[in-house]
Amino acid sequence: MAKENDFRAELKSQHHFRNSHRPETTESPPPRSLDLLLRRLRAIEAKQNDKFAKIVDAMGEFGTFQRRLVALTFIPSILSAFFMFADLFVFTPQKPYCNTSWILALDPSLSESEQLNLTLPRAPNGSFLTCLMYLPVDWDLETIIEFGLNHTDSCQDGWFYPEVKWRSLINEVCPRTSRVAQPPFYPHRLGRYPAILLSLLELIIFGFGTAFVKSFHQYLFFRFLVSQAVVGYSTSSLSLITEWLVGMHRAHAIILEGCFFAVGVLYLTGLAYNLLHWRLLFLVGGTPAFLLISYIWILPESPRWLMTKGKLEEATQLLCYAAGVNKKTIPLSLLSKLPGKKVAKASILDFYSNKHLCQVALILCSMFALGCSYYMLSFRMKELGVDIHLTQVIPGIMEVPGRLCCIFLLERFKRKWSLMLTLFQGAFLCFLSLVLPSGRAPTPQPSELKSLLVLIIVLGEFSLAASVTLLFLYTSELLPTVLRATGLGLMCLFWAAGGILSLMLVSQSTTILPILLCTISATMALSLCSKLPETQDQPLLDSLEHLPLLTRDLQMKKTQS
Repeated sequence: MAKENDFRAELKSQHHFRNSHRPETTESPPPRSLDLLLRRLRAIEAKQNDKFAKIVDAMGEFGTFQRRLVALTFIPSILSAFFMFADLFVFTPQKPYCNTSWILALDPSLSESEQLNLTLPRAPNGSFLTCLMYLPVDWDLETIIEFGLNHTDSCQDGWFYPEVKWRSLINEVCPRTSRVAQPPFYPHRLGRYPAILLSLLELIIFGFGTAFVKSFHQYLFFRFLVSQAVVGYSTSSLSLITEWLVGMHRAHAIILEGCFFAVGVLYLTGLAYNLLHWRLLFLVGGTPAFLLISYIWILPESPRWLMTKGKLEEATQLLCYAAGVNKKTIPLSLLSKLPGKKVAKASILDFYSNKHLCQVALILCSMFALGCSYYMLSFRMKELGVDIHLTQVIPGIMEVPGRLCCIFLLERFKRKWSLMLTLFQGAFLCFLSLVLPSGRAPTPQPSELKSLLVLIIVLGEFSLAASVTLLFLYTSELLPTVLRATGLGLMCLFWAAGGILSLMLVSQSTTILPILLCTISATMALSLCSKLPETQDQPLLDSLEHLPLLTRDLQMKKTQS
């Protein structure tokens, strides 16, 4: 440490010597190479102050154990996306007509169009009404044709869907809406390992079991628990990855997990295109979930979480096991320095009472802006009449390079400015897509304008996918271990709130409301992000007691700069 301080002082003195021999009128900022070198020195200093980082360095920063841990997130990420977005194909838009096969008893040779014309009422525009039928009568066919039927009622003998190849849940219920709201998260207090296993167990039972539901209410109940499992797994796995990996390895792992989530959307779309029944979709797509049972024996707990609970012996054994897998040995002198004191408990109320956590809670509102903008773009794509399979394939393909671009951004601009850049770009493209004329306009939309609008939407989803990945990474590093999973769960809650509000506004005839919401939420998110500290090359926090130290270090850096 002393050598590094002497080296830094020597660099500064040399730089001062060079500046002192220049004319006073030619002041210039420090060379980029010097700035990069100083950043690396700060990273080394922060790493040496972090006792856990020293142990990770001794056991190998990204050895076999860490690579295996990252690989364990691939299958659950794919299945999470599959089960989360399955509603898009289960509730495909279809017109349900009442089953009026009673009239075929009078004349089995009636065509389908003749059957509909005689037994279904019409709307003022001439189309057949859905979910309504004429009541059966004891007349012969000639009398019905001559006088017609007058008394209507709701469907009494089920429904049927003419010229429909895909059988969705709508085929079994006459729905009033085609969307199911996603539920919020639940906090994790048992540790990362039990929380992930419970979430995966829910995913297996209620995800695969959705294929066997017998009523719409059962379907809603199963979907509630599946969504809870997806959010629970996402927050716990991100916490586990964050607490096992360090530096850019952590960023790469979170980015890669997001890429496999996008692959899950492609997996869902491919199955939905080839399987013509919604029950078969859940059966075939949910079968790989049974592989997750093996996670009981191969998934590790978080050593940071164990130390916060005062379980020092278990944390030490786990770290030694990881070092053995990496074929490394951790010196006893490092293990003896691990804090074994149980830290104070924290709750969601600390986001209000703690000043630093209050600032972090404000950035969670950025997830509201992202959710609102993302769903706005999705609804906008549907307005253009794009096939439902393409509306999922195109974003799924674009999200993979969008998330991978985060690697370049993080190396160039670090966490905070990378997030602000992608958030601004995504919000601006969302604003453009809302300002351009809609396909619902009375006048037909030119093909050139439609192509331009599709391009803007795709690029917007590209940017927003990168923003979501960066925001999860940034927030997981800002939060202490005792509140990390809770904070990430709050992010999911704000994401859902943004999506619900965007759905409400899109259904309105006024077009100015979505534009205002997108603009105001994005502006607030950018201003809030600018007030938070940079986390790259900084040690993770474990308890609320470390927050004042972080604030003081940031203030010292500001005064030095």
